[in-house]
Amino acid sequence: MKVLIVSDTHGRDDNLEMVVAQEAPFDMLIHCGDVEGREIFIQALADCPCCMVSGNNDFFSDLPREEEIMLEGRKVFVTHGHYYGVSMDLRGVVEAAEDRKCQAVFFGHTHKPVIMEKDGILVLNPGSLSYPRQSGRRPSYAVLHTDGKGNMDAEICYL
Repeated sequence: MKVLIVSDTHGRDDNLEMVVAQEAPFDMLIHCGDVEGREIFIQALADCPCCMVSGNNDFFSDLPREEEIMLEGRKVFVTHGHYYGVSMDLRGVVEAAEDRKCQAVFFGHTHKPVIMEKDGILVLNPGSLSYPRQSGRRPSYAVLHTDGKGNMDAEICYL
């Protein structure tokens, strides 16, 4: 299974459209928040199952604050991260994933890509396609591959 993971697009669609075309086909799109009213557009663009959560800039959104999803037998916690203090420390979001018995947590908010393992949990932030904040400020996203046996392999990709 191939999963495209994005975050913090902030209503700017150009880079997202480019990434969707470049990475197609994929089986699922996960958006970790700050969609800013583009939910219907993103769902149509992806043309596959989508998981989207609300971010701190998704005012008046009907998107859920967080989701727990299954990816080929692995439970994943999807959140924007701002309720867990991810700008300061990843401990809160990792503990939230542990409390939910998840094997992975995907989040956004910081606009900085991260892939690491913490206490046996895959911790992934795809960064931002619109307003990157890491050194070099390159727009980023993540691609996750699962093998159906519970293994998850993720990479950060840059435009």
